[in-house]
Amino acid sequence: MSSVNKVTLLGNVGQNPDIHSTQDGREIANLSLATSDKWTDKRTGEKRERTEWHRVVIFSEGLVKVVKNYVHKGSKLYVEGKLQTRKWTDKEGVERYSTEIVLQGYQAQIVMLDRKQDNSNQSDFNSQDYKNQSGTSSARPSAVQEKEEEPKPLLPGQEHEDDIPF
Repeated sequence: MSSVNKVTLLGNVGQNPDIHSTQDGREIANLSLATSDKWTDKRTGEKRERTEWHRVVIFSEGLVKVVKNYVHKGSKLYVEGKLQTRKWTDKEGVERYSTEIVLQGYQAQIVMLDRKQDNSNQSDFNSQDYKNQSGTSSARPSAVQEKEEEPKPLLPGQEHEDDIPF
């Protein structure tokens, strides 16, 4: 039986992304993403909230470019990646573990959910999907689509006006 390792998060960026380069010159982006649960306590009627913080590490070159240029503290993001735990040694020689959401390869995705801001110092992000072989990103959720006009049926004797060579 196969297994699935897929994480989907919808949340807000907690601080500006950290972009750094590996020894071979590839850029990696790190960011923290907050997700919140809100509910009303049935016993007291009090509104409650719990926030979870998630470490997100982005290796996909195209997604790193998008994060570097357009994501900032407070940005609302939808991310899809894989859960990965790594082992590392701190300065005192103690072994530690970190669990992160890793965006790498063709299955990685980021969707920017913020409304377009009118800031002259920020670049506009094209609403077309930004895609490459190492991940996808979109400025707007694909669920919001404009209604297309339906083609009108042809009357008998009318021909299509297409320039199709066959």
